[in-house]
Amino acid sequence: MGCVTPIGIGREAFWQGLQRGDSGVRRIESFDVSNAPVKIAAEVPGFDWEAQLNPKDRKHVPRTVPLALAAAREALADASLSTDDLALEDRRAIGVVLGTGGGGLAFTEQQYQYWYVGPVQKASVYTIPSSTHGGLSSELSMAFGLRGLSHIVSTGCTSSTDAIAYSAQHIALGRQDVMISGGVDAPIAPGILAGFNLMTVLTNEWNDEPARASRPFSRNRSGMVLGEGAWIYVLEEYEHAQRRGAKIYAEILGYGATCDAYHRVRLAESGDEPARAMTLAMQDAGLQPSDVDYVNLHGTSTVLNDRIETNALKQALNCNASRIPMSGTKSQVGHPQGASGAAGLSAALCAMHTGLIPPTINLDEPDPECDLDYVPNQARKADVEIALCNCIGFGSKNSALVIQRV
Repeated sequence: MGCVTPIGIGREAFWQGLQRGDSGVRRIESFDVSNAPVKIAAEVPGFDWEAQLNPKDRKHVPRTVPLALAAAREALADASLSTDDLALEDRRAIGVVLGTGGGGLAFTEQQYQYWYVGPVQKASVYTIPSSTHGGLSSELSMAFGLRGLSHIVSTGCTSSTDAIAYSAQHIALGRQDVMISGGVDAPIAPGILAGFNLMTVLTNEWNDEPARASRPFSRNRSGMVLGEGAWIYVLEEYEHAQRRGAKIYAEILGYGATCDAYHRVRLAESGDEPARAMTLAMQDAGLQPSDVDYVNLHGTSTVLNDRIETNALKQALNCNASRIPMSGTKSQVGHPQGASGAAGLSAALCAMHTGLIPPTINLDEPDPECDLDYVPNQARKADVEIALCNCIGFGSKNSALVIQRV
């Protein structure tokens, strides 16, 4: 695994930040927000863009590309998988499936500003191919010389959960030996910020206290905070990994996905379909709710989402819901859109391999309607063998993964 995040660059830095309860939410520095109603987001600080690609190429690709490249390089190194000297057949056996919500949307916004406002000469000749989501996986395939399938999954906030599940399915079907998968998003740009603000889903009440802004399940939550980052994994069949002597963090046991078929943005109040996605994932894994040791939550910090997710958890986990510790990673890294599921998976792996469940920070006064164990404010010791990772997205989409420590 590899991580480039608002609270740390690299897996260890990210895990340490999670355990400390760090917040990656700050005043936006990448553009002028002095006249914007929302002035905060969770940006990746201190990232060396030029270390990831040739400086002359930086103007031709979206911000998501160097983020994904950095996380993929760490993941490949962590998996002891060097792509430099691979034979052609080995290159053809490695595919790429990434999840992203916005892909190159911020890049597109900048390019069209050049075209319509100027200076035109700053616009990239690759505006069109680099603006398409599909170009993102190709950038990784080209960087590492990988000849297997190269796809993007863009299902909104569930994108990376779905991408990881699809990657596992490709391996199970024998189509690829190894998959580079996970999620990346970088939605912090003036137009995107304005668009989210129009939907009234962003909080504008914590501009002067950004670290307190993302507060899932809290009584005084008032909206989500945009985030960015990349969480990338190397997936392979278990015996294949064993033969290589690779480090193995966990096994993907189950996946479930549903759609409320309800609304472009709002969730159906019942929570039935998010609950069914989690139930399908547990059934696919051959497990019961009583087997689950930890749940990583979608937890956006919006009034509706947190309440409805809580209701869905009670349906899916029944009497076990109140005893299972859960936490909301977005309280620390904001909402990285299509990369959310991959970020939550890393938090679940952190709990499994450090014995500490990351906290839900800023949970000073829980909402009475959000009455489960969200591990408030401080990491907690626990033995986590089975984890359920939940995702809910725009367009009524719901996806869940079940993983087991190896």
